[in-house]
Amino acid sequence: MIYRDFEHFMSQKRLNRYLQACNGDKRKAMTLYRYNLRLAQELLTIVSCFEVSLRNAIDGILIPQFGNEWLKDSVSPGGMFTLPILHKTNRTITDALRKLRSQHTYSHSKLLAQMDFGMWKYMYSPVQYALTNQSLLDAFPFKQRSTPQLHINQSYIFNELDKINTLRNRIAHHEPLCFPTGQAVIDTAYVRREYQKILTLFQWMGIDGRSMLYGLDHVLKVCDNIDRL
Repeated sequence: MIYRDFEHFMSQKRLNRYLQACNGDKRKAMTLYRYNLRLAQELLTIVSCFEVSLRNAIDGILIPQFGNEWLKDSVSPGGMFTLPILHKTNRTITDALRKLRSQHTYSHSKLLAQMDFGMWKYMYSPVQYALTNQSLLDAFPFKQRSTPQLHINQSYIFNELDKINTLRNRIAHHEPLCFPTGQAVIDTAYVRREYQKILTLFQWMGIDGRSMLYGLDHVLKVCDNIDRL
């Protein structure tokens, strides 16, 4: 496809940053745009695998404590997520529960699957973490030991998950991943850093991330291709 047609479909405003980063080389700008799309695809696969793994780990910790229907029960009268401060969490679960019931498709596993990444991130916020008996660090049995300089606690995990959630949202909103924020310079450092963060959290969960993602993970290869442009 010639650049003029590509620009027509993608919009001049959207492509200007790619064109600027490629010093006006239109063919390179189209290549960079396609590489960015490929990078988003690769990362979404990895984030999705991590999200499911985290969700299942949390579920495995909470079922023995609160029962097989803990998520549904959490928004029932007297449930642990009925506090006013947790109204957003409550609404997310309640809306999903109402939808599944209206479709006559409710099951605990389906309700879990309706929750987004933000739900699992906020399980490590202070209120949810306390209400779940401060047990959710057990999802990371092989985490790094804390030091006087670095505390690997619930707040640390929350912040790391928040960064992954931000990456997920950037992908969902079709934001460029190959540039530093607000700049038109090719740079894959952000992606490489977040990618390594996910692999580290997999490791802390006792999961061989590279083995799990074998044949699916080409993130570094795409980053290398971008850096060579």
